[in-house]
Amino acid sequence: MDAFVDFALNGLAPGAAALLLGMSLLGSFITASLGLGGGVLLLAVMASFMPAAALIPVHGVIQLGSNFFRAAVLLGRVHWKPVGAFLLGSLIGVAIGGSVAIQLPPALVRIAVGAFVLWSVFRKPPAWLARAALPTGLVSSILTMFFGATGPFVASYTKSLTLPRQEHVATNAVLMTVQHLLKSLTFAALGFAFGPWALFIAAMIAMGFLGTLIGKQVLVRFSDRGFKRALDILLVLIALRLIVTGLLALL
Repeated sequence: MDAFVDFALNGLAPGAAALLLGMSLLGSFITASLGLGGGVLLLAVMASFMPAAALIPVHGVIQLGSNFFRAAVLLGRVHWKPVGAFLLGSLIGVAIGGSVAIQLPPALVRIAVGAFVLWSVFRKPPAWLARAALPTGLVSSILTMFFGATGPFVASYTKSLTLPRQEHVATNAVLMTVQHLLKSLTFAALGFAFGPWALFIAAMIAMGFLGTLIGKQVLVRFSDRGFKRALDILLVLIALRLIVTGLLALL
């Protein structure tokens, strides 16, 4: 039994694994309710317990599962028009990100993404942003290979589409599913061994699915106006956190 637990957790302490499972549920609940936030929260907690080399690849597969089930639950609400262009941009982005030998400075990436998110909240998104599915997929896919959670960046684009709340969450889930799938395939092609993490990943995805089901019940009770207000508040908080952590890392 002990040997199985050690294999399933791949070196994680049981307490840490239990905490991460709970955070997977909470993160998916938050994202299903508001469209984003859960991935960033989960990444921040995982960074405290996971080996650095495994953090981004494992988080990517967990987010792939979480977003896939969120998209499946809300499939009838997906706005499909931007998906093809976003997919093309993401294919180019992960190819570039996977081939870059020198990592982008994480602190500067955090500050830049945070500033963009703040701009998207406090300034009315320009008309061209709603037509920028391909560059959004390209830029966010390059960044996600190094930074991990670029959900706020993609959500800023989705917000520019001015969709009703359920369509916003569903469409964003499809876009993030595309991005995390391509990212995970790229890490596998680069030689990352997902096998030792398979059972842990499966458990995290299962908890995330449960969080999605609970979060959907909250989402349908929001008004569109209340959803937009809550989304803007969450975007601002995440953006400020990105900027502050980036600045502190530079000091």
